[in-house]
Amino acid sequence: MNKTLISLIIPVILLILWAILTTYTGIIPSYLIPSPSAVWTAFVNLLTNGSLITDTLSTLTRVILGFLIAALIAIPLGVIIGWSKLAQNLSNFIIGVLRPIPPIAWIPFAILWFGVGLGSAIFIIFLGSFFPILINTADGVRRTDKVYIESAYTMGASQLQILKKVYLPAALPNIITGLKVGIGIGLMCTVAAEMIGSDNGLGYLILTSTSMLDSASAIVGMLTIGIIGLGFEYFFRRSERKINW
Repeated sequence: MNKTLISLIIPVILLILWAILTTYTGIIPSYLIPSPSAVWTAFVNLLTNGSLITDTLSTLTRVILGFLIAALIAIPLGVIIGWSKLAQNLSNFIIGVLRPIPPIAWIPFAILWFGVGLGSAIFIIFLGSFFPILINTADGVRRTDKVYIESAYTMGASQLQILKKVYLPAALPNIITGLKVGIGIGLMCTVAAEMIGSDNGLGYLILTSTSMLDSASAIVGMLTIGIIGLGFEYFFRRSERKINW
């Protein structure tokens, strides 16, 4: 059986159970969980009036900008930390202190420093994406097979050549893994930041919908976030497969 069809079995079963419990039996009242038909109606309304597209584009813009900034800084730093024992020793303490702090804890400071809107959201996404990319990149460089390094030295390669031709290719799978984890955490941070310091985006849609007791629209926003995350996951999985080939 096709893998795509297999992956749809559980969602279809859940959808059927959802419809039975909400629409056909009324075991779960609509104020707790709206029916699939109510969610569909909300989706059509949000799509028709353009708010769903606008909020989705706003969220995507924040995620991609924050993620790209994090990747552009974290990958070179990760390579340096993984390559140099001195850099690793110098950075261990600061990384150990900052990494466990939830990005959401920085929201008040983000609003104070960057104001409400794009800047503060990008900062929170940057923090959420930065450490997974940094740690995975450094780990990938450190795990480079010593045989390849010694062989490169034997052939007369310079330190820079070994970095470009040995360390980076060997660390690439780890870097992709870090990017995949980073974009996922960045997306979650975006939604949280939008709920507190923004006037648009999917997080804002969810917050305003629930405050108006419109749970169907809130679920539309949640499912849209899930679909975006699934798209990012698919992209990085394809990248991993191409690297392994």
